[in-house]
Amino acid sequence: MKPVIFGMAGLSLTPDERAFFAEAEPAGYILFKRNCADRDQLRALTDDLRTLHGRDDLLVMIDQEGGRVARMQPPHWPAFPAAAAFDRLYDIAPSSAIAASRANGRALALMLADVGITVDALPLLDVRQDGASDIMGDRTLGADPMRVAALGRATLEGLSEGGVVGIVKHMPGHGRALVDSHLDLPVVDADLNALETDLAPFRTLRSAPIGMTAHVIYTEWDAHRPASLSPAIIGEIIRDSIGFQGLLMSDDLDMKALKGSIPELAAGVVAAGCDLALNCWARMDDMIGIADRLPDIAEASRARLDRAMASVRHDADPPAFETLIATRDSLLGLVPA
Repeated sequence: MKPVIFGMAGLSLTPDERAFFAEAEPAGYILFKRNCADRDQLRALTDDLRTLHGRDDLLVMIDQEGGRVARMQPPHWPAFPAAAAFDRLYDIAPSSAIAASRANGRALALMLADVGITVDALPLLDVRQDGASDIMGDRTLGADPMRVAALGRATLEGLSEGGVVGIVKHMPGHGRALVDSHLDLPVVDADLNALETDLAPFRTLRSAPIGMTAHVIYTEWDAHRPASLSPAIIGEIIRDSIGFQGLLMSDDLDMKALKGSIPELAAGVVAAGCDLALNCWARMDDMIGIADRLPDIAEASRARLDRAMASVRHDADPPAFETLIATRDSLLGLVPA
């Protein structure tokens, strides 16, 4: 098995993808809007991937946050609210916001599990900061670390109860970035005391099964390398200071924050301490180069992957999807228009 997550080009595997994936045996896959047409098509695609590898617990992930980040969209799937809706509810009724987040996460998980998706890149634990790039904005759970952790925990628990593994992101915190890391490399010059605010939610949820790194330079920790490529940040901050011992993946290697060839970057994030490299865009030349450059997955990384995929709780008598949505919407309706 190679320590990488690959994307696919379309609604079904091409012959070249099928042959390559069978030989390379990536740790998992990521889905985008280009892969999601309707329920039957998407279920067939994920079933095909599991059959190809003979792994019922195959990591098949998606970025289905709600709001502006949603790969599965109407009319085939319902729209979900952005994280900021739960932040607003917390202002007036914290316990209701937590209950709404949990119901929302569980409903998301039921929708994803129905089409064979096993991992969702949610929740964001990035603490929102005034003046930062709007790439986080309404995707965040707030500006208070305790609130972010409480709502993040509820989301993780809801996902798990619905049969899906959550990912805490973007470690060690993307909330101070002044530029969008999809477009440029953010540099955060905050001092150590300020950075404690960013670390707090991740510390609280350090037992999460999966985490994702940020393509951000933090000059107090490593003035030259973004977190995804920094052994110091991954080892000393994410693993030691935060105490995160779950499966750690990089953010997407194709983001403009990173410079260099995609195979070089994949090797770099794994050498720095990420368990898995994330390559989203299904370019066959890049994927072949990554498979050639990467070693087989490390024993410790494989153990973390197996633990993460075994972490979901399957409720013998789950509430109906419609009931969860109604519960969430009733609670969110407490917020004045």
